[in-house]
Amino acid sequence: KTKYSKLIFRKSDTVPEELHQMVQESFLTLREHNCFFQDLVRIKGKDFLTPVSRILIGNPGCTYRYLNTRLFTVPWPTEGYDIKYCCPQIHDACKALMRLNDYLHIEAVKALRGQNLFESKEIKSTNVKDREQSLATSLTKQGSVSKDQSSVSVPEDDRSLKNRTSYNLTLLNYMDPLQMLYLKQEPYFGMGNMAVSWHHDENLVERSTVAVYNYSCEDSAVQESHEQELKGRDPAVWHVGLKVAWDIETPGLAVPLHQGDIYLMLDDLNMTHQHCVLAGLSPRFSSTHRVADSSRGTLEYILGRCELALQNLQTDSDSMVLSLKSLEAAVVKQVEEIHNEVEFEWLRQFWFQGKRYLKFTDWWLKPMAKLEEFWRKLEIMTSLVLSEVRKEQQIEEQRNETISCFLLLLKERQKLRKEWTAR
Repeated sequence: KTKYSKLIFRKSDTVPEELHQMVQESFLTLREHNCFFQDLVRIKGKDFLTPVSRILIGNPGCTYRYLNTRLFTVPWPTEGYDIKYCCPQIHDACKALMRLNDYLHIEAVKALRGQNLFESKEIKSTNVKDREQSLATSLTKQGSVSKDQSSVSVPEDDRSLKNRTSYNLTLLNYMDPLQMLYLKQEPYFGMGNMAVSWHHDENLVERSTVAVYNYSCEDSAVQESHEQELKGRDPAVWHVGLKVAWDIETPGLAVPLHQGDIYLMLDDLNMTHQHCVLAGLSPRFSSTHRVADSSRGTLEYILGRCELALQNLQTDSDSMVLSLKSLEAAVVKQVEEIHNEVEFEWLRQFWFQGKRYLKFTDWWLKPMAKLEEFWRKLEIMTSLVLSEVRKEQQIEEQRNETISCFLLLLKERQKLRKEWTAR
């Protein structure tokens, strides 16, 4: 109750049956259309395939970055966007997950309000005790003043709650443990086979809630094992494991997950605790809804960055010759940083694993073509910097400063191009 109070668990019978049916059908449809993929992630300079297969579905133009890999959302059917799906079944699956997203948002807001109410009652109760103690002390110590601490807890407004629960995407996971040759053992508490090791979720808005819908395809063999007398966790059943971060003294928690169960990691739980997924025997799907930090991860953001960079490019109205407006070191540095960002965080990330998105929709092709067009102009701008700094009429101090910051970014580009070629 004290160490894991921000984990909220909902049994499947609290969720509308119609929603269960839609969501579970969508999982099976996506598996049938081979829409789950292992990601190639980079850890400490080495590439690894994830044991879990995934797909990202969410707001159009949104991305999610983890372990140096950027995933691009398959857009769910959003009003105001022209999204063509490869078949009606994929459209229906994305729509069902959007419905689940809306439902989990409402549940998370309710849970946070409940938690805030509980905490404010706790603080009020503590303040009463503090005031009583303070009064007793003031009677024995002349001149002591009792401070009113009732202002310590400031109720959270609805806008903040909504911001931290307005999920912009869901990362769907699928795993069949019987297809895995090797699964790591949980190292601290003897919890058994892990499908996903201990971790914090990355790239999220601070103190945002993570909501997870579980669908483990339980069969009769799993049901039978429930009836046995077992110590510890039932190895046939999937569990979510939690522990306090950097603490193996406090006992870990393993919560069994059955078909249609939901759990919420509220507030700062994802920062203060780590979680893992403990494998059962049957295949399992999960839909993990997140408020991804979109400050640098949306199509709108990167197109805006490109527009900013191109403000330094001008075309002569008569000769149509291209030139740079400024060679100031700060301007050149900003443009070349954007150049690297477009190439390595967007274009290469997309085409490295992005062709798989065409199984769903061609929505990303136009934005990528636009980014490639911007990238070609950025390449021209790099060439223009090179030709300008070769000219002798440049003031030497300014020229050296420009060359110095320019070369650093060119070296980084060369190094990253070699890495990507090797991958």
